[in-house]
Amino acid sequence: MGSKEHGQVQRWQDRWWAVGLLVLVVWVGIRLAFDGWSGWPGILVGGLVYAGFMTWFVMRRRRRDARAVGTDAARVPELERRIAKNGELPEDPAEQAAMIRLIRRREEKLRRNRWWAFPLLALIFFGTPMFWFAAGNVGAGLWGLAFGAAFLGWMVWFNRRFVRRMAAMRQRIEGVGTEGARIEGARIKGGGVEGGEGRLVGGAEGLAPGAR
Repeated sequence: MGSKEHGQVQRWQDRWWAVGLLVLVVWVGIRLAFDGWSGWPGILVGGLVYAGFMTWFVMRRRRRDARAVGTDAARVPELERRIAKNGELPEDPAEQAAMIRLIRRREEKLRRNRWWAFPLLALIFFGTPMFWFAAGNVGAGLWGLAFGAAFLGWMVWFNRRFVRRMAAMRQRIEGVGTEGARIEGARIKGGGVEGGEGRLVGGAEGLAPGAR
């Protein structure tokens, strides 16, 4: 179920090189803001290493999500965007089922990780400035505390909104008469879910001839 099969082209923002470039720019920008231009060679090298690691991590996560939900890795970012915006539903019943499985996968991970993820982030963002204070760099410490507070506040807000929109999207899919959760065990073949005679099942097209 790749992006070409659905008549959609993967956005350039979702490609591996765009992910790496974004991470590199953010990393270098933050380090230069704190440390100044004097150490830019080391900052650039560190940024390249970090960007390479994060790109590998994001692409690996997409491939795992794609295998788990029954879609192509190139489609995962688009499905996530639709979920986050509570946007347009996919027309393909098989892709709706993939979206349901992706939502459930995200919900399970949030439930499993919420007890340690936010405390760990708080320790990192509020603990690191303490080293700057101890080293006498009060300005960097204050900037670090402000950035950490703003970032954690944004994370809490975004997480709560995403949870609400995941639930809303799941209810929309399961309530429109398409496959939704009912085809969790169905066989996904090509771009759609097929019945025994090769017909798409579920929704208006999935009614038996005698039921019309």
